[in-house]
Amino acid sequence: MSDSTAPLSTRQVGFARFAVFSVVYNLLVIAWGAFVRATGSGAGCGDHWPMCNGEVVPRAPEIETIIELIHRVTSGGALILAVVLVVGAVRAWPKGSAARRWAWTTLAFMIVEALVGAAIVLLRMTGQDDSVGRAVVMGIHLVNTLLLLASMVLVAWVAAGKPAPRLSSDRNAGVLLGVSLVGMLVLGASGGITALGDTLFPAESLAEGLAQDLSPTAHFLVRLRIFHPIIAIVVGGFTIVVAMFTGLSRSDGVRRFALTLVGLIIGQVLVGGLNVILLAPVWMQLFHLLMADFVWITLVLLTASVLVPPSDGAGSGTLQAV
Repeated sequence: MSDSTAPLSTRQVGFARFAVFSVVYNLLVIAWGAFVRATGSGAGCGDHWPMCNGEVVPRAPEIETIIELIHRVTSGGALILAVVLVVGAVRAWPKGSAARRWAWTTLAFMIVEALVGAAIVLLRMTGQDDSVGRAVVMGIHLVNTLLLLASMVLVAWVAAGKPAPRLSSDRNAGVLLGVSLVGMLVLGASGGITALGDTLFPAESLAEGLAQDLSPTAHFLVRLRIFHPIIAIVVGGFTIVVAMFTGLSRSDGVRRFALTLVGLIIGQVLVGGLNVILLAPVWMQLFHLLMADFVWITLVLLTASVLVPPSDGAGSGTLQAV
């Protein structure tokens, strides 16, 4: 039986609201994590985990320690929310339901997120570390974060009474949207590495930054920065075409997702250009990251609304009020 064939119970409505709250909470945790990296506060608790400088509550902490400790506490809260999400799904939805599957998937990605965070600290990939290992782990971290967000969004989607997306619903559209999703993951990973380069090797002027990017003797993190805008233009342009092709001829709800995605991508490209011109100040890095998260979430929702099983109709493409 489809999760959307019967009216939602009071417990299911409450679960759907909690799922949306979890998405919002995790967006804030992600933004704070970027603030930790951008301010160089990742080593605020030293190489201790889960303790902070060998203590549960550091005495007379420095500002970097406070920033890192807040991130650890809020990240711990996100893990607790993921556990509660699974418990809520098991209580509210029958065995085999999409809500349960995506809740368990969310918990799996959350555990990976915690392990990656612990590895970053224990392997001392914080502060001024500019190793290849840190760049690789940063890319993995960003990809896992996006997959975590996607699974949480899909929990909220199916919990609101929407059918779970299926590739068999429209294989051609599914393939195109799948390529866009993979492209966005690659773009996210390159963005994380670029942000790391901006933090470790800041430029004092736009001309100096461009000279650094093109210099064959520059650090690899600096030379990699030039690839991110190229990837952004290619992936963004392709996704705009896919959104128009797969979404504009469908229901009003699906069309709204498609048009919103196009607008967000254009806005994100402009924000990215402004970020370069302003030499990547911390506040702009955070705004750029949140915009990227909104682009990703909208692409996931567009995919879910397009790949509605035929038996469930065209779908409205919008979350039910919860």
